[in-house]
Amino acid sequence: MLCYIFIIGIVFLIIEKENRFIRFHALQAVFTALAIFLIGIVLGFIPIIGFMISLLLGPLSFVLMIFLMYQAYKGNYFKLPFIGDLVENQLNNV
Repeated sequence: MLCYIFIIGIVFLIIEKENRFIRFHALQAVFTALAIFLIGIVLGFIPIIGFMISLLLGPLSFVLMIFLMYQAYKGNYFKLPFIGDLVENQLNNV
């Protein structure tokens, strides 16, 4: 559950080498945070609409992280549509 706090997700990736469940959620948390960061940068270049959408990005990403924390707490492998597939491919390649 703690993996979904960005910096702690990186720490869990470094520390945990064997538990696939923890590595899955840590990697998904890092990929999700990076995606949100990149979306925020792209929206910054769009004059008016980008600003209005970026105002929603913070609260929506907070709700998403809380939901993912809850899923990890319940012990579910909840995959986000695009990022979850990237994470599984990354874990299978290691």
